Amino acid sequence: MNKSMLSELKEKEKVTRRNIIIDAAEKEFATKPFNRVNMRDIAKRAGISPALIYRHFPDQQSLFVEAYLRGVRVAFDGIYRKINDSEDGAIGDVIADFIQFFTRNDQYYRMMMNFFLNGDVDRDLFNKLNILERRMLDNFDRMFKKMKIKSDVRFHSHTLFAALIGIIATFRNHPDKSDEDVLKHRNRIASNLVRLFSDSASR
Repeated sequence: MNKSMLSELKEKEKVTRRNIIIDAAEKEFATKPFNRVNMRDIAKRAGISPALIYRHFPDQQSLFVEAYLRGVRVAFDGIYRKINDSEDGAIGDVIADFIQFFTRNDQYYRMMMNFFLNGDVDRDLFNKLNILERRMLDNFDRMFKKMKIKSDVRFHSHTLFAALIGIIATFRNHPDKSDEDVLKHRNRIASNLVRLFSDSASR
């Protein structure tokens, strides 16, 4: 086997192991409060030693960020495609997809809120998260332009993002509401949000 083939195999093995670690981390996030997830439990779930995790991720925070980024990118890319493929921005579908994703995958919402509320995120990691947020806002800008919003579209995009975060916080951990009840209630609020932005576009 030549050196290039060996190097390629090693790189594939590295990517595979990183994905196994991230898979294990996501499963831990889905079953435990965020502050109770630790590297030892992730390593046990992944079937590797904690020391091996640190070969791929320098600290726990780095692993958390990579798990979050990998988890939300697929969903966000689907939302962006809907915006790009629509003539009017598809705001109803965009809002519904956003709410459904974070309702069905609550661990990513908890991760996101941890990053927002935790003031000691490493600057390089913060920049990764900031790139993701800017891309989201850029796509929301595109949506509002398709809706022919006449005022400051970036202000509308920030408003929408903040409103979506608030909607997903509604009825969290409600003892008398099933997951379907919670999603139904959030969608009712979302339909009102769609009307508000649509009314703004018509002025």
